[in-house]
Amino acid sequence: MLAFRPVGYIVGWLVLALGFVMFLPLAVDVALGDGNAPGFAAAAVLAIAFGAGLTLACAQAGDLRLGLRQAFALTTVTWMVYPAVGALPFMLGLPGLGPTDAYFEAMSAMTTTGATVITGLDDLPHGILLWRGMLQWIGGVGIVLMALLLLPVLNVGGMQLLRASDFNTLGKIMPRTKQIALSIGSVYFGLTLACAMGYEASGMNGFNAAVHAMTTLSTGGMGTSDSSFAGFSPAAQYVSTIFMLLGSLSFARYVQLARGDAGALWHDSQIRAFLAVYVAFVLGMLVARLAGSAQLDETVVREVAFNVASMLSSTGYASADFILWGNPSVMIFFIIMLIGGCSGSTAGGVKIFRYELLFSAVRAELRRLYRPNIVILAHYQGRTVSPQVMDSVIAFFMLYFLSLGIIAVVLVLLGLDPMSAITGAASCLGNVGPGLSTMIGPAASYVDVPGAAKWVMSAAMMIGRLEIMVVFVLFSTAYWRARFTAPA
Repeated sequence: MLAFRPVGYIVGWLVLALGFVMFLPLAVDVALGDGNAPGFAAAAVLAIAFGAGLTLACAQAGDLRLGLRQAFALTTVTWMVYPAVGALPFMLGLPGLGPTDAYFEAMSAMTTTGATVITGLDDLPHGILLWRGMLQWIGGVGIVLMALLLLPVLNVGGMQLLRASDFNTLGKIMPRTKQIALSIGSVYFGLTLACAMGYEASGMNGFNAAVHAMTTLSTGGMGTSDSSFAGFSPAAQYVSTIFMLLGSLSFARYVQLARGDAGALWHDSQIRAFLAVYVAFVLGMLVARLAGSAQLDETVVREVAFNVASMLSSTGYASADFILWGNPSVMIFFIIMLIGGCSGSTAGGVKIFRYELLFSAVRAELRRLYRPNIVILAHYQGRTVSPQVMDSVIAFFMLYFLSLGIIAVVLVLLGLDPMSAITGAASCLGNVGPGLSTMIGPAASYVDVPGAAKWVMSAAMMIGRLEIMVVFVLFSTAYWRARFTAPA
C-alpha cells in the first residue's frame, strides 16, 4: 500500500497555515473599509477547516517520515493544492473570478510567474492586491528553500551538484535544515524590507512599496496597477532594477556574505556569468534600439536596463510596451526568456549554472576530438562534474525544450495564434509572466486566453517551477510500482 498519509499530513499543515495568513489582508480590508472582508473570512474558514481536517485524518498514520518517492509526491501535490486554496479569495470576494481564472491567477502568483487575468487593478480593494503580493512572496521563499534543500536531495536536473557548492560553507555553520531555512528566511525578509524602503524613498506610498517589494524580491511581478511600472518614477524603476537582479542571485551566497564571507557572491561563477549575461543583453538591446532610430538618452537606457532585468530575472514587470521596439528587440527578449537566473534564487527559467555545465561539456567534447587518447571531464567551479550529473543536466534540457514545443502546439490547437502560443509557452514554463504578442504582451493580460488554454498554461507554470523532472517522474510506471518507504 502506498504511504500517502505523511504527504497529506504535511500538506494539511501547510494549508492550515495559509488559511491563517488570509487574516492579514482581511484585517487590511476591515481597516480601510473596502468591503471585501467577508470573502476573505469565508476563504480563511474553508482553508483552515480543510487543512485541519486533512492533518487530523492523516495524523494516525504512525510513522510520518518521508521517503524519497514520497518527497517527489509531496512537492507536486503541494504546488497543485496551494494555488487551489490561494484562489479562494479571488472567487469568494472581489474580483469574483470563476474557478479557471482564479486557479490561473493563484498558480501564477505562487509560482512567481506574474501572468494575470485581472484587469482594473487600480480599483480593486487593497486586501486583494496585498493577497496577490503575499502569494508571490510566500511562493518565492518556498521556491528558494525547495531549490536549496529539497531538489539537490532528489537529484533533479543537476541540482545535486549545487548541494555541495551552495552549502560547503553553510554546512559547517548550520548543520540542520531548520537553521538553514531560518537563515534564508531572514535574508529574504531583510532584502524585502530594504526594497520597500527604497521604493518608499523613490516616491511610492507605503502600501505600493510593501506590495511591490514582495513581488520584486520574489521576482514575481504582480503589481497594483494595470500599467505595471510605467506609472512609477524613474527612481522607483532604478530601485526595482537593482532588487530584481538581487532576487535572481543565490540566497545561499547572501547567508555566507552575512556570516563574514566577503567574497561569497563574486566567487560564485554562476553569479558572475549572470551579471555578464545581463550587461551583454542590455548592450545588445541598446544597439537594437539605436538601429531602430531610437535616441540614446537616459529614458532609453533606463527602459532597456529595467525591462531586460525584468525578463532575465523572470519578474515580468514592464515600464513600456517593448514589443513595439521592433522585431530584433522582440527576438532578444525571447532568447532572454529561455535563460533565467541563478540556482537557489527566486528566478525561473533554465538557470545559468545549467548553461555553464552544458558549455563545459561542449568544451570537453571539442578537446576530445583532437586529443582522443586522453580523458577529459567537464568541470564546474573548479570541481570535476560526474557523468551522472551531466546526464541529469542534458535530460533536463531535452525535457525543457520538448515540453516547450508540446505546450506551444497544444496552445495553437486551443485557439492561440502562433506568436502568442510560442511566447506564452516560454513565458509560463520559464515563470516569466508576459508574452511577446499583442494578446498576452507587456501591455495586455491573459484575460482573453481560452479557458482550456489557461489550464494548460497553469500546468506549464507548475512544471517549470518544479524543475520539470519533479513532475514528470510521477508519470513513470516504475515510480508507481515501487513501494513508498520512509527512511530508516
